[in-house]
This record gives sequence, structure tokens and C-alpha cells, in this order.
Amino acid sequence: MAKQEVTVPDIGGAEGAEVIELLVAVGDEVEVDQGLCVVESDKASMEIPSSVAGTVVELLVAEGQELAEGALVAIIEAAGDAPAAAPAEETPEAPPASSPAAETEPVSQPEPAPVAAAAAPEIVAVPDIGTDDAVELIEIPVSVGDTVAEGDSLVVLESDKASMEVPAPFAGEVLEIRVSEGDQVKQGDELLVLQGSAASAPVPAAVSEPAPAPVASQPVAAAASPAPAPGKPTPLTQSEPASAGAGVYAGPAVRKLAREFGVPLAEVTGTGPRGRLLKEDLHAFVQQRIKSPAAAASTGAGIPVIPEMDFSQFGDVEVTQRSKMDKVTANNMQRSWLNVPHVTQYDDADITDLEAFRGSMKAEAERRGVKLTPMPFLLKACAVALRDNPKFCSSIADGGESLVYKKYIHIGMAVDTPAGLVVPVIRDVDKKSIWELAEEVIEVAGKARDRKLRPVDMQGGCFTISSLGGIGGTGFTPIVNAPEVGILGVSRADMKPVWNGAEFEPRKMLPLCLSYDHRVINGGDGGRFMTQLVSLLGDIRQIIM
Repeated sequence: MAKQEVTVPDIGGAEGAEVIELLVAVGDEVEVDQGLCVVESDKASMEIPSSVAGTVVELLVAEGQELAEGALVAIIEAAGDAPAAAPAEETPEAPPASSPAAETEPVSQPEPAPVAAAAAPEIVAVPDIGTDDAVELIEIPVSVGDTVAEGDSLVVLESDKASMEVPAPFAGEVLEIRVSEGDQVKQGDELLVLQGSAASAPVPAAVSEPAPAPVASQPVAAAASPAPAPGKPTPLTQSEPASAGAGVYAGPAVRKLAREFGVPLAEVTGTGPRGRLLKEDLHAFVQQRIKSPAAAASTGAGIPVIPEMDFSQFGDVEVTQRSKMDKVTANNMQRSWLNVPHVTQYDDADITDLEAFRGSMKAEAERRGVKLTPMPFLLKACAVALRDNPKFCSSIADGGESLVYKKYIHIGMAVDTPAGLVVPVIRDVDKKSIWELAEEVIEVAGKARDRKLRPVDMQGGCFTISSLGGIGGTGFTPIVNAPEVGILGVSRADMKPVWNGAEFEPRKMLPLCLSYDHRVINGGDGGRFMTQLVSLLGDIRQIIM
């Protein structure tokens, strides 16, 4: 075995995930599945694990860099491997010793001396991009004569589903560019010629390629240049001329967002590493434009902005930067609150018998190695209520003209983590037993706190449960997690006197708060859902009916 590359695994279709923390350094020993770095997308923070045990030889990422699925993260020399340098040095010496080799390749004999001084130029081609179809080349961030480091972006490709950067396979100088912005390329197509140093020369066999390369490159470049002209204006050229954004340092996800906003990249100031444009820079630019008097006059409407204040004038302060996930969650909550007409209904469920049954199953739970909390019962009861009240399992579509009814029951479970609030989704709740749900609740909550969740783990929910559990409180108004239309808030259960018709008796009551989208759910729908849910929790035998 030799050195092995570790790449970004499937991250659930996220356009780009930013590296927010490096967990290892060159020379560190790592185990299989040990985290190498932490990346953060719009939906989650997650660790990129090592696929092999060994020593970190190279780290190919840096904090602030955006990664997509398949991007190189590190090179690791597997544990127990012998250094591969000796065989590599012996290989070139064999041909001169063999007379047949000298006869068949006389041209290669004068070459060894120059190769030792500088590596031969190499053609960089489009790598495996997960499809045989051609994709659009939307940006060339380098020019002829530029010096690039290993892992630097050479070109940016964009398909209908994703964007990706093609990184430099080694450090060197760009000798020739064989493509143009707007070209359609696919796996194996030549992109550019890169001249590396002797230390970064990848394979001696590449020495034979440079000779024909200058001759072949002229017709290729000539054919590539007219490609954008025949009438294929890209979204980039419609909203942002190539001359305006060609020299801007920004990743594919940021460029896509800029096209959606209609923002010229050249007018935005980047605050990332080396002046790289971040999504936050675009948001700040748009907010500034909205706040400007000219924009306010043109729109004629808007929410008044809370003015900034210098709190240091009143005493000592400390300013900390919010995490990306924290800011995204805040934006999502504000968007839902502004767009969804919320109604919240309150009720108490008598869970006295449920708690007695749960206590009686303590020994069985220990035998199974599972902690039996109230959450599995809440999930199961909600699944039955969702099945019988299908409006709560729908979403608005076509600008409000239609409803999409989901034939599956996936329920999100809000989890409070050090990195912020995340909502992993438990799938097919109606088809799972209480014991299966108990295991999955513990597993999912652990993954959330350990930053092991992928974006796909938090997608596809029909309904959400937000439980304050033992934290406290007698009720709250949860915000609907749009495009869902309902969310259940659960507060702390408490013993209360309940009138049974003859006397007051102590019963354990669980406060429930049901918020819903009033565009879809009316008071009658909400009342029926809550009444059934309270009944199911009061007599859990109904769950199996």
C-alpha cells in the first residue's frame, strides 16, 4: 500500500461546505473514521473522517475554504507502509541498462537531466464529476503565468445540480489554458498545462506529453474560443459580465447566490481569506442596499431596521462572531415568522399511565441497552395523528395554488447542540416500534452533538417536535419549520390536581403547544389534531390500534 487520498464524502447535496476547523496537522497519526476537519454548510456542521489509518503526509485544505463532494482533504500514508521513494528512484535507472529500451526510445535518453532540474509540463484534465454529460465551465480564476499551490482552484464547473472547483494536482506555473468561460466540458477534457517543480513531478511518464502539446494546443484553443459565441449566454453573463467578475475570488456557491440576487460580484468587498467573497458578504451587500435611502424610496415598503448601538458607552462589553449555522438558523426562523401566519393552540396531556408504563419497562430497557424516554411515545403518537389528519402532512406549492400531500411520515426532532439548534429527521416513524424509535432517538441526538450529521439527515421532514423536556417552562410558541405546516412544542411535565367528577386527584400533566400555518390549517383542523394527540398520550394502547 502507498499514500492514500482522503476526499470529501457524500454530504447530502450541499453546494459547498466551509472548513471551519482543522482537527489534525501534518505528521499526526490518525485512525479510521477519526475527524480530519470540521466543515459547515447552510444546514449542519460535520466532521470529515479519515478513510484510512496512518500518518498525515499532506493537508490540502485550509480554514475558510469551501469544499464539495469529492474534493481532496488530505494525503495519508497507511500505517506500516514502507517509504515508496526507493522503488520510484530505481525505476528510471532500468531503461538505460537495457539495450532494447535504448533502441526503441532513443529520444528519451537526452531527457533525464532536464527532468531532474524541473518537472515536465502536465496536462490537467476534467476529473470524475459524477456524470458523463457535459457541464458548463463558469470561471477560470487563473491566468497564463500564474503560480498556483497544490489544491488551488484552476477552473469552476457548474451543472444543473451542483458546482465544483477543479483543484491543481500539484504546485507549479500555468503555461497554457485550453478552455474558455462558457465552454461545455466533460470528464477527460483537457483544461490547461501546468509546469511543476522537480519535487512535485507526479509521474515520469508524463515527460513524453509536452512535446506534442504546443502543437496540439493551437487548434484546441481555437476551437474552444468561439464556443460561447454561438448563442449560449450563461446566467453569469446575463447578470454579471465576464469582465466584471473574472478577477473576483469567489466559490461556486457564492457565485450562484450572486446570480440569484442579481448582484455584480465586482461591487462586493470580500472578507474571507485572500479577499475571497463569502455568502455573508453578499447578504451584507444586499442589506446595505435595502437600507439605503434610494432603495427605500424605490421599494416603498419594508420592515424598519433596528439601529446599531455602541453598548461600550455603558460599560465593558465582549463581541463574538456568530457561527454560520447560528446565523442561518436565525435567518430561517425570521423568514418563517414573516411568511407564515402562525396560530398556536395549547393543551395538557395526562401522561400518568404512560409514565407508569415507562417505569415498569425500565428493566427491559436496561436489558436492551436502551434508555426509554418520553420522546419515542411522542413520536409514535404524532405519527398516528398525522396519519389521521393528513393536512398536517402537507406543504404549500405553486405559489399557494396547490397542496402537496406526503404519503410518508418523517418527523424532525429539534436538538440543542453546542454548535446551535439542529433538526435531524427520523424517517418512517409510523412503521417503527417504540424500541426502534428509542434507539434511533439516542443515536440521532448523539450524532447531532458530535457534529456527525449530514445535510441529508435533516431533510424531508413532514412535522417537527421541539421538546424543552427537563429544561423547564409551562408553554411556548414554537415557530413553524417551513415548508412544513405544523410543529409541536413540549414543555416540562408536572403533577397537578385534576377533577375526576368527584374529587381532585394528582395527575402528571404534560403541556403541549401546537403551532401551525393558518394558510393550510384552520382552527378545526388544529383542534382535532390536538384532541387526538392528547387522547393517544393519555392511553398509549390506542397507538397500536
